[in-house]
Amino acid sequence: MLSGPRDGGRASGISKIKVRPLLKKGRLLFQLEMFKGSQAFHENLEASEAAERLLGHMGNMRQMQLETTGFSYTVLVSKKGKITVSRRTQGAGKCKREASLSHNRRKRYILDDGIPVPFLQDLGVMTAEGKVVHGRFDKFRQINRFLEFIEDILPELPEGREVAILDFGCGKSYLTFAMYYYLHELKGYDVRVTGLDLKSDVIRNCNELSRKYGYEKLHFQEGDIANYVKEGAAGASVEGEAGKDTVDMVVTLHACDTATDFALAKAVEWNAKVILSVPCCQHELNGQIESDVLKPILGYGLLKERMAALVTDGLRAQYLEREGYRVQVLEFIDMEHTPKNILIRAVYTGKKGSNAERIAACEEFLHVSPTLKGLLDR
Repeated sequence: MLSGPRDGGRASGISKIKVRPLLKKGRLLFQLEMFKGSQAFHENLEASEAAERLLGHMGNMRQMQLETTGFSYTVLVSKKGKITVSRRTQGAGKCKREASLSHNRRKRYILDDGIPVPFLQDLGVMTAEGKVVHGRFDKFRQINRFLEFIEDILPELPEGREVAILDFGCGKSYLTFAMYYYLHELKGYDVRVTGLDLKSDVIRNCNELSRKYGYEKLHFQEGDIANYVKEGAAGASVEGEAGKDTVDMVVTLHACDTATDFALAKAVEWNAKVILSVPCCQHELNGQIESDVLKPILGYGLLKERMAALVTDGLRAQYLEREGYRVQVLEFIDMEHTPKNILIRAVYTGKKGSNAERIAACEEFLHVSPTLKGLLDR
């Protein structure tokens, strides 16, 4: 898989390329699946032609992920053209799956239907035989979609040491368990994942399941995101467990309203390398947003609510860019089939953005002052 276009895909429109081998009429070919916006285009090429085509695309791509039955490879290309290649064993042999060479194949999921996964069975998504429960297929797709976002950022995670991940507002922790299983069990990363949520019964159940599976570095804590950020007491605990003073990745999935802002602010404070955030219930700006120009539209409650949510997430993305992150706003499959299906993915570069004036002009035009602005500016 090739990803991370340097120009954001503006020239070619290609944001990602997936490649797989296939047999067609007895010939070994390589299928290139090129993603342009919401569309995917396919092309079947001979090995030499496919290699030449991929080499050309790598001139504009930052990274390439390759997988064999025994190893995974990461290729990184710097701005100056320096190439770095690293190799990792596939989860101590736990992910040795043969590639399907069928031309007409069913969609491949990272966690596949028919392969038993213990936590999915206990959470009611899979049967004992590993078949996905019919009424839970939306949740199954959501989990796999989330893991695809993580797959894209694997080259950003540190190697040679423990990777510390914090999940704010983890809830029943479908995705938290999936993240740990994928990174530790399948990909072989040394990770420590901590989930935080307000519900004591949920936290107790998640810790029991974690112990049951032998997930030694997956823990859950009861706590409030806002207080966690403000007081830092719980943060010290997590940082102590990780053995360092930062967290590598912060995840916040459906943290309600300004809880997302507190989580993002803490991630920025830590200089977290990766942020994955799916916001929810953005009420704050709905009570603030005003504009004489947009007044005819804002007079409709439903439209005002949706516009306020989009403005909230747009400004969040801009604040993160201002603080030195490379940000993408992506579509995320939401199990509840609501329009709240935006995922903000941010990777820390350390290069501060030059968008402060544009942000201020937008805030002034809409008469808004988001919580994240106050948290980052104090």
